Amino acid sequence: MGIVVENVSKRFGSFKAVDSVNLEIESGSLVALLGPSGSGKSTLLRLIAGLETPDEGRILLTGEDATHRSVQNRGIGFVFQHYALFKHMTVRKNIAFALEIRKVPQAKVKARVEELLELVQLAGLGDRYPSQLSGGQRQRVALARALAVEPKVLLLDEPFGALDAKVRKDLRAWLRRLHDEVHVTTVFVTHDQEEAMEVADEIVVMNKGRVEQIGTPAEIYDHPASAFVMSFIGPVNVLPSTSRIFEANGFESAHPEVFLRPQDILVETAPNSSSVPARVSRIIHLGWEIQAELTLDDGQVVTAHLTRDRFDELNLKPQQRVFVKPKEAKAFPLYYSI
Repeated sequence: MGIVVENVSKRFGSFKAVDSVNLEIESGSLVALLGPSGSGKSTLLRLIAGLETPDEGRILLTGEDATHRSVQNRGIGFVFQHYALFKHMTVRKNIAFALEIRKVPQAKVKARVEELLELVQLAGLGDRYPSQLSGGQRQRVALARALAVEPKVLLLDEPFGALDAKVRKDLRAWLRRLHDEVHVTTVFVTHDQEEAMEVADEIVVMNKGRVEQIGTPAEIYDHPASAFVMSFIGPVNVLPSTSRIFEANGFESAHPEVFLRPQDILVETAPNSSSVPARVSRIIHLGWEIQAELTLDDGQVVTAHLTRDRFDELNLKPQQRVFVKPKEAKAFPLYYSI
């Protein structure tokens, strides 16, 4: 089922949570709504689900206007951040609940539940209660329950936000594999850039109720449409356009600020005509890469990311004198702070 959002707005009192949003989600795709708190991403998800009604605009599902259609008649499965499982019911009963209230024959319910337990890798745990499961297992039960009625659309509101980092990363990979198996049109809300980049086919970046950019993870990262997108997706250095590091390389900008990714700072131990001096103020080991905080002679601090091989080759030490230059930088007409 494809989803089309046409010029949708939603206010809560004087606050405009969603502001004239237009969005098209292709059938069978996995899309992330990404943005900081208060950007409107969860409200947009609830509008698609029918849990909120737009003040303006309309929402189409499979080409049909569903703006005022009830939640039950939208063919949507919804997964909340905090699972919302029935504590007094077993895993099997939780998954079967929506089927039973629809009076599906018991034989079909049983077969569907067992199929879903296998799908979410919880076979053998059907008789346990939610309190007997880990957070990651409970979230998989919530996903199985949402899939039980074979929804045309699956909506997930920060589904991994309540989990620790290791479990969250494991479930991200699992969700991607699950989607590739079931091919249900899926939209999930997150404020975690890494999560969106790792899981989604397409990312919708939101800020202050509006869509800043829509694109693949590569497009969003490599070709940000605005200063906000570049500052929100991945680490970045923001420097005055008059900084010596740009002047020495002939980079000119009419805009007051220039954006420079840490991996786009070249570090050398010997000077050349286009490099500027700096001092290593801090070295942070991040496993597969090294983060070096460098203080330029004018006092500005920039962060550079180096591979371990390059770090070992340079043999950097704290307080060491080095020379840096930008490989690539971007400037935008306006900069919106997060």
